[in-house]
Amino acid sequence: MSAVTCSIQYRPDLDILVVRWPDDAALLQLQADFTAVLAAAQQHNAARWLLDVRRREHISVELGRWTTTLFYPQAASRLAPQVLHISVLCSPARMAVYAGDPVQMQYLTYGLAPERPYFMRLFGDEGSAMDWLRDK
Repeated sequence: MSAVTCSIQYRPDLDILVVRWPDDAALLQLQADFTAVLAAAQQHNAARWLLDVRRREHISVELGRWTTTLFYPQAASRLAPQVLHISVLCSPARMAVYAGDPVQMQYLTYGLAPERPYFMRLFGDEGSAMDWLRDK
């Protein structure tokens, strides 16, 4: 596995972990990236994450299933008693794919449901994404 392909920056002034992907990556690489995100979150005790996926054009059904059903619940458990809040910054093209693909919509609806052990929201602009996290 290659090195982490995303940048991970903890913002102590906001108590937010900011993660940005500059490009697409294979499923195994993205899973390694998310593992590194969780390690950084645990190191900083940071349960508020901004995930910037605007430059990732490929939307993997497998990644959607893995993050919403396995990874995010595991991350929420490891960061407890804090509640994990995930703000996902998406491009308009990604939002259109989510809206037009029933399988993607299924995982998205599952991940956004209020009964999850984490809270996740999608945003089209960074200001709104950060505002939502700061209010948590």
